[in-house]
Amino acid sequence: MFTVAKTNPFTFLQQVRAEVAKVVWPTRRETVITTIMTLILVFITAVFFFIIDQGLSYITGLLFG
Repeated sequence: MFTVAKTNPFTFLQQVRAEVAKVVWPTRRETVITTIMTLILVFITAVFFFIIDQGLSYITGLLFG
């Protein structure tokens, strides 16, 4: 077994605030660029899988139809 260090809620909140203060938050520009890149990659992936699905459907139709 292992033991868990116990702290009171006030100490815990102080530690949380100290850790959050260390976080380097992205700028608005970085967030917008990353969001746009994500949406573009999701679109490209969706188109890719749509094409693969249509191709497999066509091949299956030729084999069994």
